Amino acid sequence: MMAAFILEKLCHGCQRCLRACPNEAIKMVAHLPVVYPEQCNECEECMEVCMHGAIAFRTHPPISPSSG
Repeated sequence: MMAAFILEKLCHGCQRCLRACPNEAIKMVAHLPVVYPEQCNECEECMEVCMHGAIAFRTHPPISPSSG
């Protein structure tokens, strides 16, 4: 499974990625976008609209329920 992630040093906080995401997988936290991988469907819309190259995709291991 792949998920988008934000390269904070390149991000300008313009929120274009947030508006482009069809699954609302990106939320603003402390003036920077954060991708919630469980909602990301790898459509790459966010990466397409980012004018600063601040979005990439990486392998994200499945989230397992915590034990105990």
